[in-house]
Amino acid sequence: MRAARGKEGASLARPGGAALLGILAASALLALALQSCPGAGPCWGANGTRGCPRPARRPPPALLGELSRRQRDLRRLATSAGPPERGLSRGGRLGCGDLSRVTGLGVVGSGFTKLVQRAALPGAGAIALKSVHRAGGDVSRCVQRYGHPAGCRRLASYKLLKEVTLLQRLDHPGVVKLHGQCYDNSLDPEIKVTAMLELGSPLEMIQLLQTPWEERFKICLSLVKLLFYLAHSPLGSVVLLDFQPRQFVMVDGNLKVTDMDDASTEELSCKEDNDCTLDFPAKSFILKCTAAGKCDGLNEKKNLFNAYRYFFTYLLPHTAPSALRPLLGDILNGTGDLRYGINETLGAFEKVLHLYKSGLYLQNRLPLLKDYITLKGFRTMEMQDYKCWPSYSHLGCLLSIHNAEEAAAICNSQPQCQSFIVTQQRTWTGRPLASFRSCLTDLIPDVNAVLYIKRSAPSRERL
Repeated sequence: MRAARGKEGASLARPGGAALLGILAASALLALALQSCPGAGPCWGANGTRGCPRPARRPPPALLGELSRRQRDLRRLATSAGPPERGLSRGGRLGCGDLSRVTGLGVVGSGFTKLVQRAALPGAGAIALKSVHRAGGDVSRCVQRYGHPAGCRRLASYKLLKEVTLLQRLDHPGVVKLHGQCYDNSLDPEIKVTAMLELGSPLEMIQLLQTPWEERFKICLSLVKLLFYLAHSPLGSVVLLDFQPRQFVMVDGNLKVTDMDDASTEELSCKEDNDCTLDFPAKSFILKCTAAGKCDGLNEKKNLFNAYRYFFTYLLPHTAPSALRPLLGDILNGTGDLRYGINETLGAFEKVLHLYKSGLYLQNRLPLLKDYITLKGFRTMEMQDYKCWPSYSHLGCLLSIHNAEEAAAICNSQPQCQSFIVTQQRTWTGRPLASFRSCLTDLIPDVNAVLYIKRSAPSRERL
């Protein structure tokens, strides 16, 4: 990895390995903690020439102390995993020079510390630009406390530097992709940090509750796989201290964590078990203090219980196949009282997935398909029909099935249903979708469809 100067005096981070990551991040943070001149290294003007801005008022000692502590924290984080293997760093290929090419800027959202904008970049498509939110609560509270706006903005920049550092080292499908970053130390005495990320859509829990169970299970399974990775990451066990649904986004139907500035790799030190208390609003847990003086699995268990209370309790049980509900109840109980660790939780989820994909949960059912007429190579005309919940279509009743026998059982359980069509459409598990109908319309030849009509349907609706 090399740092090159851009046309506008910016420090441009380029990929090529993470060896410089710790140096670059720590150097940037050091510049945040100290004035740019004199004695802190060269300054760069807007035209690429050396020069220093007018000396600014020095931050108060307490604020300098916070900056210094965050500098040490970032250096420790950047070096905690040791030299990365070739190809491990995910620094991305975009840098400061690419920011001048973005178009279509628009605010996606803002939080306590950061501002997120949507942008279009030729050759890269839509990306998210994340920077310090200068009018956010983090900076505002700091200014009220220390009375030093520039120093407070520098302090907030630390969080974004930390997030970039983590995103460069954590390589998992459940972690949002870092396309690039820019550290700009032009004439402004502050360093501006911009992260260029994969663009996702906010996670809307109310909308998720209205989606089919299979899609909600996918969200929970993806989260469990992410937490398993974080528990065994190259940086050690990573805990998400601000674990909320708003820290996640959806990218092409997949759940990804996007907010990592409040993540930590520190394991709590202890002398006895009572030092290892996990407190939540409705529950508390006391974990074991190991002989090494660390709370055993505290980071892992904290992530897991938050997943239980924010995701599992809402998304797992509702409209789940009845045969799978006892297993899902075991998952809820095991994570809700922390009897399960992340290894046991992942194993339980994979068992449910296997039973669901294989159709083994459908054993001991009576054959019902004999009560239907089969018309291969036909479907009915698309039109609005009766609705069921939750459906893959808002125009009718479109559900995931294992096979036509399961579809027949579903149709028999719905008074309106007189026929169903099995299509070649597949869900993420490879299961086909079936469209359930209350009446027949004109038949259309379709080699990829099979139409099933109840033998008991009124004669005028049978062929």
